[in-house]
Amino acid sequence: MRPLMATAAVTACLIATACTGTGGGTSEPAEEGEPESIKWLIEEPEDATALKALEDHVADFTEESGIEVEIDTLPLDTMRTVLQTQLRSGEGPDVFNWGSGPGFGGALAEAGLLHDMTDAYEEHGWEVFDFAKERVTFDGKIYGVPGELETIGVFYNKDMFTELGLEQPQNIDDLEAASETIRDAGTIPMAVGNKEAWPGGHLLSMALSSDIGSEGVDALLNGEQSWDSPEVVSALSLWKDFHESGYLPESPTSVTYDNSAALFYAADAAMIPTGSWLVGEIDDNVDFEVGYIPFPAPDGPGIFTGGLGSGPFVSAGTSKTDAAIEFVDFLASPEHGKWTVENLHTIPPMPLETGDLDVSPLFAQVLEITAEVSASGDFGHNIDVLATDAFNEAMLDGMQAIMTDQMTPEEVAADLEAAAQQ
Repeated sequence: MRPLMATAAVTACLIATACTGTGGGTSEPAEEGEPESIKWLIEEPEDATALKALEDHVADFTEESGIEVEIDTLPLDTMRTVLQTQLRSGEGPDVFNWGSGPGFGGALAEAGLLHDMTDAYEEHGWEVFDFAKERVTFDGKIYGVPGELETIGVFYNKDMFTELGLEQPQNIDDLEAASETIRDAGTIPMAVGNKEAWPGGHLLSMALSSDIGSEGVDALLNGEQSWDSPEVVSALSLWKDFHESGYLPESPTSVTYDNSAALFYAADAAMIPTGSWLVGEIDDNVDFEVGYIPFPAPDGPGIFTGGLGSGPFVSAGTSKTDAAIEFVDFLASPEHGKWTVENLHTIPPMPLETGDLDVSPLFAQVLEITAEVSASGDFGHNIDVLATDAFNEAMLDGMQAIMTDQMTPEEVAADLEAAAQQ
């Protein structure tokens, strides 16, 4: 599953529109004798079989609880556009999956559209990693269950590396040397597709996180460090240099994310810098051994960039709060977490026993990495879910402009600093 990313128009609309959340419910109460029924809105899965598996799994909850769950799906872009309107109108879902962080759940909480689940956490004892819980906590209240854990790094074709006599890169110099060898052998070193623009935010996030560390990225996001600093210019320049050196597809802004993944699956590209959400598709599409590493730093292996996908929130306007919370309790359970690992290839934001999980060797590696990152707290940040819409627009447009030679890294960094001051 791909991560949620902030976009300019929607979040601004959420913040700007006042809503008390005390209007009519999103679902009519059940008539006496009728089973309770709630609506659950999620992003439309790319794989229809995943939706069918989820429906069957939720049917087990219905059998045990007597609460029927109507699952609605929408494409992510559509969901961004209509969710607030649905919630305000009283015709929206009772429970819905949405992104963690201030740009997503925080914006809805500020607009009065979310049910406060602080008491539910205490009542049900939901175990969630502290850093993840912070991403759904606003003004001291907990409003949701954070979504699946995601790390962002570099998948690489181990077989190809062995054939070319290459070792796993331990720093940026190693990565550049390996890319040069791969390019000279007639293969694309890194499958980067930035037509949709959002991957560019991940590219900058991983390069910055490994270079200046989590504290350095925190300083940028908190306004303690300027975005036109030499470190930011260096991270932007790195991707410009990689492009000019032939380490990326010829025109990255003309390549879709799906097509970039297809280049890796077909071994037409040796590496793909992206997130752990791709591991299921990698397992299904490749016949070579794959490794997963953090994006290298100038002086060492670097650190993984960490983030959260979408998780369940409850509408402030639902008339079926008790049923909605009972369903969220099901979604927050370790049993459901294990099911998502084995069936959806996603990683829940909670401690999980992994010894008896039925997963591929690659996914087992990703699970181990994610557990270590979550326990240590030493991970970089996926910038787009923590920044403002104006900043994200400048960042995504700027990364595309670098890859089309329309702007210099210095110009993009200046735009980022200007957007951060808005």
